[in-house]
Amino acid sequence: MSEVMKKATRDGFGEAIVELGKENKNILVVDCDIGKSCKTTQFIKELPEQHVNVGIAEQNGAGVAAGLATCGKIPFVVTYAAFGSMRMCEMIRQEICYPNLNVKIACSHGGVTPANDGASHQAIEDMGIMRTLPNMTVVMPADYVSAKKLVKAAAAYVGPMFLRFTRDAIPVIYDDSAEFEIGKAHLVRDGKDVAIIANGDTVRLAIDAAKELEAKGVSARVVDMHTIKPLDVACVTDCLENIGKIITVEDHNIMNGLGSAVCEVAAELGKGKVKRVGIQDQFGESAPYDRLLAKNGVTVEDIVKIAQEL
Repeated sequence: MSEVMKKATRDGFGEAIVELGKENKNILVVDCDIGKSCKTTQFIKELPEQHVNVGIAEQNGAGVAAGLATCGKIPFVVTYAAFGSMRMCEMIRQEICYPNLNVKIACSHGGVTPANDGASHQAIEDMGIMRTLPNMTVVMPADYVSAKKLVKAAAAYVGPMFLRFTRDAIPVIYDDSAEFEIGKAHLVRDGKDVAIIANGDTVRLAIDAAKELEAKGVSARVVDMHTIKPLDVACVTDCLENIGKIITVEDHNIMNGLGSAVCEVAAELGKGKVKRVGIQDQFGESAPYDRLLAKNGVTVEDIVKIAQEL
């Protein structure tokens, strides 16, 4: 069997932003001095007039981007997810979301994927923080292909947006024919016994779990919920009404992330069961990525066990 191709979603962002910048001179990158890690070096090389480096000053980057947006530009502020969500939070709220400006916050190193960099660089709170801000849209692609397509969709989408990417290479799930719409879940495979709703790099775990469950006689629906705000409420409602059992999977604190968003729909609907798989409200550590996920119960084996229990 041939080995599955792996590429980081940050690579998809890096390639897409160059293509976008060439197509539209209003596309700008506001870098926080970590272009190498966030894959904007090619953009800097090919489109220097559309690039601004504010240095290690993320809060200033938010303000600069807001100003550019008032002039009709489409700025992408690029940094790590921990800093793009928390260090910049007040500026994003006051200067980007409150005036509802067309600024994209594009962040690599989402979740515990920074691994050996440790808890200071691992963002387990970012999507939860961002989804509480009015006017903000929150997106995390599942692989390299969907990252490229969702970045291009983000450029055409008017309004504040937080985009989250992985540092580590992850399996490529989709081919180039796959289509993605911001705010609409992507059905990976259908099933009738349990629904597994995942986002980002945990979608590949959901797919592998569904295959194992199929061998055990359990039919699992797999949903890529790449946009957690606005959540595809219709998709979640359909899972609750027609299947009734949902497992959410995310590389994020189980509080206020994808799992919480799905639970809110279930609570208002008043039916179904939801089990959350994710980071167990604890900080990460310096360790290999898969080991950090395993410590939090974010594995194929854990998903299969929970599905069987449901």
